[in-house]
Amino acid sequence: MWCLLAHPAGSQTPLTGGSASATLLAGLFNSYWEDRARLFPLMATAQGDNRYNDRLPNDQTHAFRQQQVRFYRRYLNDLLNIDRARLSTDDKLSYDIFQYEMRSRLEGLRFDTWMMPFAQFYSLPNSLGQLGAGTGAQPFKTVKDYDNWLARVGKFPVWADSAIGNFRQGMKAAVVLPRVLVLKMVPQLQAQVTTDAAKSLFYGPIAHLPASFSEADKTRLTAAYQQAILTEVVPTYRKLADFLQTEYLPQARSSTGLGDVPGGAEMYRYDVRLMTTTDRLPDAIYQTGLAEVKRIRAEMEAVKKQVGFKGSLPGFFSYLGSNPRFMPYKTPDEVLNAFRGIQARTAPNLPKLFGHAPKSPFEIRQTEAFRAATASAEYNRGTPDGTRPGIFYVPILDATKFNVTSGMESLFLHEAIPGHHYQLSLQQENTSLPKFRRFASYPAFSEGWALYCESLGKELGLYTDPYQRIGALGDEMHRALRLVVDVGMHAKGMSREQAIDYMMANEPISEQSATAEIERYLAMPGQALAYKTGQLKIRELRSRYEKQLGKTFSLKAFHDEILAGGSMPLAVLERRMDAWAARQR
Repeated sequence: MWCLLAHPAGSQTPLTGGSASATLLAGLFNSYWEDRARLFPLMATAQGDNRYNDRLPNDQTHAFRQQQVRFYRRYLNDLLNIDRARLSTDDKLSYDIFQYEMRSRLEGLRFDTWMMPFAQFYSLPNSLGQLGAGTGAQPFKTVKDYDNWLARVGKFPVWADSAIGNFRQGMKAAVVLPRVLVLKMVPQLQAQVTTDAAKSLFYGPIAHLPASFSEADKTRLTAAYQQAILTEVVPTYRKLADFLQTEYLPQARSSTGLGDVPGGAEMYRYDVRLMTTTDRLPDAIYQTGLAEVKRIRAEMEAVKKQVGFKGSLPGFFSYLGSNPRFMPYKTPDEVLNAFRGIQARTAPNLPKLFGHAPKSPFEIRQTEAFRAATASAEYNRGTPDGTRPGIFYVPILDATKFNVTSGMESLFLHEAIPGHHYQLSLQQENTSLPKFRRFASYPAFSEGWALYCESLGKELGLYTDPYQRIGALGDEMHRALRLVVDVGMHAKGMSREQAIDYMMANEPISEQSATAEIERYLAMPGQALAYKTGQLKIRELRSRYEKQLGKTFSLKAFHDEILAGGSMPLAVLERRMDAWAARQR
């Protein structure tokens, strides 16, 4: 295979073999990233690419699904025309990840999941609210930014009509959502219905118009936003809510899992493959979950015994949740400072476990009041150039009820350092990776890494207090229970109520929290399996190399190597790490 590259002097140097393959591969990755931004402009906005902020494609149409099929098939075919054998080790890795991604996306487009266009999590109606409020990824700094949003939200009514059409096709085919989810969706949509534009979430950008705008622009934009809210946005949310309430809810299913809809068993097996990046069958994952629940429960019993509590494990959970000694804080600042204290305790030990630290700055913040009631503690990645820090958000509704046994130390290790902050920051700071890898996210890898980091507590100077240890075990138990209830509901006939009861019997969790968790798993089948699956794989690899390499094993080198390549499917990670271990010998 020959390729001509132009050189500055005007001469042309032929490239052969590996050089040509590498050049073709780099060109393919660049062109894919550009085409992907155009096809999925909301993803581009989320990653700070603002070229398509006025676009909102109607992804509910058959034509758009066919466009995706052609898109992924073309890039897969172009990839397969490149000679993998002639590529460098790093390029082979990128080749394999890209091939996995294209095949996986094509497989997903075979299923009738389009007949259930959205649920109460990660839906376009919810995402538009976050973007349009002016506090999300959609920028509102220039007049063009404001006009971009008007153009984007103006396409929402057509999207909604197509979504309703898809819901109706699902009703005919009995591919419908569970009733309990529809009951959560209706109030979410109704919350956006108002007769006063100034009270709408979507009025936020007008309430914060930059002072630098001319009076003419301010007047024009204010009128345009009021009109858009009252004639496009509000009527569309009302139409969706009314449709779900009056037409869809009576035909929503009373059953629980995805296995109860036509073709649902195959859909679920795909979701499991997608979210775990493995070929493990649901039943094998279920058995792993049962074994992990048993193991962690025994460790919890040991801590209960260590602190001298005489009652049952559920009784111990109740004691931890109600004893005032475990709720020492009076103000949100005291809670945040406790997390900063955890960061300070881990800092001296991090260099023992990691050779590379991110350049990106890091902050701990309280979750904003407007979303704290429904938010979990979370990490928001910073920008690769460091202009926006990585932020660990902590929702604090009432500081006096913030419980130290809730797993504060394990939560920090997972969401902040060295969990998501190290993994995501090092990945996007690595400019040697093609962009599709710098910003890739495979939940089994990223959530598996963050959960694995919870197990590093003792090595980082934490978990010296048994009550922090029980919090960490509670966090790990939560992820083990997910393997049982997610597969149980979607593939083994477990009811929603049985799943809630099972969680409450095995971890310190309220009925309200358990219900919210279970309904999340109903809305996103398979997603909850990623955490434990990834953690167990990383732990398995560490144990394997500790045994193989003996005294030559370096935990610091092991961690650096896992993070160096960024997020990837677990099978690709295993091949990469096996090659690393072979080099260490």
